[in-house]
Amino acid sequence: MKVGVLGSGAVAQTLGSGFLKHGHEVTMGTRDAKKLADWVSQNPKGRVASFAEAAKSGELVVLAVKGAVAAEALRAAGAANLSGKPVIDATNPLADSPPVNGVLKFFTSLDESLMERLQRDLPDAKLVKAFNSVGNRRMVNPQYAGGRPTMFICGNDEAAKKTVSGILDQFGWEVADMGKAEAARAIEPLCMLWCIPGFLGNEWTHAFKLLH
Repeated sequence: MKVGVLGSGAVAQTLGSGFLKHGHEVTMGTRDAKKLADWVSQNPKGRVASFAEAAKSGELVVLAVKGAVAAEALRAAGAANLSGKPVIDATNPLADSPPVNGVLKFFTSLDESLMERLQRDLPDAKLVKAFNSVGNRRMVNPQYAGGRPTMFICGNDEAAKKTVSGILDQFGWEVADMGKAEAARAIEPLCMLWCIPGFLGNEWTHAFKLLH
């Protein structure tokens, strides 16, 4: 599959490398190619381009930027370049405030997720929430004694979720589909919960597991 990754931070680079590892073609979209110089040297098969070029080239697009600039990144990518495509939304609505007793602050409320805002801005894109509830070091084929960890996803388009579920299976995850975009109101705060052991105890290697 041809994948366009929007972003140049740790999450974008980790996911970009993961897609290459599993045989996909990857174009990284960025406003500053210098930020990806080391990534390119380690991933010579990957391409670097603008947000718009990366979005246009991808059959699947990954949004992996800071939540505060997510809407801006999608505008730069271009609505026409995203129309009809699955878009993995890996963002979280993190405020600039420092954590309080290990708890981060969001700029959204429990009545509206960032993903819902982005989906309203781009009604023709097929957003699927994923990869927001674990650290980048455990995003690609993590190994746990308890087996595959769970990735919670949601989105309005069933076909897009099926595509993303296939990627998650490749990346070593079991998938728990929580339904439509409104479920992101519950999935995005998992980032907050995931970070608490990190801030309080410097433990950043855990993941969630849903038991049935």
